[in-house]
Amino acid sequence: CWCKEFCTASPSALSPEGNGGGVSVFTATADGVRARVRVTPRASRERIEGRRAESDGSLALIAKITAAPTDGKANAALLRLLAKAWNVPPSSLAVTAGASERRKTVLIRGDSAVLLDRLGAWENGLRD
Repeated sequence: CWCKEFCTASPSALSPEGNGGGVSVFTATADGVRARVRVTPRASRERIEGRRAESDGSLALIAKITAAPTDGKANAALLRLLAKAWNVPPSSLAVTAGASERRKTVLIRGDSAVLLDRLGAWENGLRD
């Protein structure tokens, strides 16, 4: 997987049987693409560990960040991590829901068709 710097999940943890099959963490919107993310602050290092099924049946990325969840530091660190992993400008990302919670919704601004293709390929690479 080309995202080894960020992704530490084992292939079995990301198998279709364990994550709901073809369901994605990404959803097209009028402004771009929305991503669901589950964040763990104060981690030993910053990384994306893969995906997990949420209680509502959706999938979310598992992101670990070193920043503490105070004064928006954790959200800023999350956006930097995602921008680097997805190769998008940090200014194109925004936390649109869950700013003070572990479960967040992140908007990636841009052409939704182009972004879905690129991010879908990235997400598929998580299973390699």
